[in-house]
Amino acid sequence: MFFNNTMDSKFGFSSFAETWNGRLAMMGFIIGLGTELLTGQGILSQIGMG
Repeated sequence: MFFNNTMDSKFGFSSFAETWNGRLAMMGFIIGLGTELLTGQGILSQIGMG
């Protein structure tokens, strides 16, 4: 990690929080895409909005 500092906080706008936010967003996108491919329905129609 580029900003691996022992003084970084674990809350707020820190590199730790932003890294995990990006990782979880990528996982959510891949899971949504995989579910869409398996079911043949879009995400909105899966939750009843489309």
